[in-house]
Amino acid sequence: MTTALFTLPVFSRMRRAWKLRRLKDPTLAFVFDAPPADEWVSLDCETTGLNTRSDQIISIGAVRIVGQRVMTSQRFDVRVRPENGQSFSADSVRIHRLREQDVADGLPPAEAVRQLLLFIGSRPLVGYYLEFDVAMLNRVARPLLGFGLPQPRIEVSALYYDYRFRQLPPYQQHDNADIDLRFDTLMDDLALPRREAHDALNDAVMTALAFIKLRHLRGD
Repeated sequence: MTTALFTLPVFSRMRRAWKLRRLKDPTLAFVFDAPPADEWVSLDCETTGLNTRSDQIISIGAVRIVGQRVMTSQRFDVRVRPENGQSFSADSVRIHRLREQDVADGLPPAEAVRQLLLFIGSRPLVGYYLEFDVAMLNRVARPLLGFGLPQPRIEVSALYYDYRFRQLPPYQQHDNADIDLRFDTLMDDLALPRREAHDALNDAVMTALAFIKLRHLRGD
């Protein structure tokens, strides 16, 4: 079993032209540029909960990756003020330690995502269970772009699954092989340094480190 590095294809010329025609804000056309060689952006969001339809983003962290380096000097770290005065559950506060008063002066969601797009550019996105983060961001990005985030995406848990799968004996290499994909397990197994978890920027940095290590182990 082999997991492709990119889970979404690079846009074809025709599809790019079609998307550009639908783009609501022409100043954001750079998201369709050719990405810089050997560069990615690792990102993470903290939210009021896990419902991608009703919960909201309260923090976004991202960091650029260039080659085999995490560029911590090139980071994005903002707090986001939820719309409609959504209250925080005790469980969400316990996880990310952000209270309503901690984000009261945060950016409005649309401005936060606009700034994030400027930071990302056309670079592929890297994340751990990135589908959730992208779903949350797309609720804000669609009114800005006319569609969801177009950048290619790389799922670190899938890369790790592929790495561990290849280490299994042949008789265990079958669909739905039992591989622990918890983030703590992944970081420990890859012998990577840990930061305090459930902080958007820290999680983005740790995910970036895991991505670089897995690329090295794959020989990419």
